[in-house]
Amino acid sequence: MKQISLIEQILTMSMIPDEESRETKSPGHMNNASKPEAAPSPARNYRWWLKIAVFSLFVLSGQSIATILGRLYYEKGGKSKWMETLVQIAGFPILIPYLFFSPKKSSSTTKAALDGRIDARLLALVYIVFGIIFAAVAMMFSVGLQYLPVSTFSLITASQLGFNALLAFFINSQKFTPLTINSVVLLTISSTLLVFQTDTNSTTTVSSGKCVAGFICTLIASAGCALVLNLTQLYFRKVHRRDPIYTIFELVIYESMVATFIVVVGLFASGEWKGLTEEMEEFSLGKVSYVMTLVWTAITWQVFAIGMGGLIFQVSSVFSNVIAVLGLPIVPVLAVVFLDDKMDGVKGIAMVLAIWGFLSYVYQQHLDDVASKAEDKNDKESDQIQNGRG
Repeated sequence: MKQISLIEQILTMSMIPDEESRETKSPGHMNNASKPEAAPSPARNYRWWLKIAVFSLFVLSGQSIATILGRLYYEKGGKSKWMETLVQIAGFPILIPYLFFSPKKSSSTTKAALDGRIDARLLALVYIVFGIIFAAVAMMFSVGLQYLPVSTFSLITASQLGFNALLAFFINSQKFTPLTINSVVLLTISSTLLVFQTDTNSTTTVSSGKCVAGFICTLIASAGCALVLNLTQLYFRKVHRRDPIYTIFELVIYESMVATFIVVVGLFASGEWKGLTEEMEEFSLGKVSYVMTLVWTAITWQVFAIGMGGLIFQVSSVFSNVIAVLGLPIVPVLAVVFLDDKMDGVKGIAMVLAIWGFLSYVYQQHLDDVASKAEDKNDKESDQIQNGRG
């Protein structure tokens, strides 16, 4: 008997049997394993590509700006890891108005919000689990961002695609091909290279021990983020609603709410909250800039989260990660311009390998798309022949 993951059992146990047959027809589940019954209209194609373009823009801009602002916080006098973690997840209130003004809101409350498929208590458990992982990942990223130059940090996060592909194989039945494996290997090597390098050009001097800690934390955070993305894809596969944007917003809001509660408790338990006033006073750019840096970091991370959720829903977790890796060269370039960061030979090689790995995956997607179109064409021709004989 085929084994399925524990997470999938949790999400599946309350599903209505007659709804399961519709699963592969959802808009977020049209991948290599399932095809639509009919080719979409040109207008639908246009709308789909427009959504992909908008969500991709959210991912690229949100990730780049948030990472630069996060490093700016540390460079100009910020010291609190808990505060930097908090701003990664606490921007969700800006999304709440959508829940109230959405035209679909009447069909998305408690059990009705789940279309009768998952019990509200079970959904709350899912949000809690996601929120806990989210909080842990955000803290790990904060440590990495504090101890590493922003270019090194961004290149290490490229390993997330490798972790994502591996986890997608077990959680979402993602197929491996030679090009996919090549992509995973190159991205892994590109991030591993950086641990053997001592960066002497960073504007912040840290010990070698802290650099290693930053590398390990960033690597673990990348793996944790990949896990969250794959579980999110599984969630979207099991929960179907008429308004997919509402589904994305609701998931981001509730998991962020749980994660924010955890981080706020950590902020007060650690005692770091006592030094925030002094930190704001000593921030080299001034009090207003201190507040605005934190506010805009929180907003841009939410933009990134919505973009990632949209790409996961429309395509897959791996595709969303590919778009995130596409933004890999953007952060180091912005760091050179705004933070006086330096790019040396090792980072350059790591960047080339990461981009090479990304292109390998994109080419595999192109081959899959060509094969899918050829198969659709053959199916249509077969149907026409059979109809002619009939």
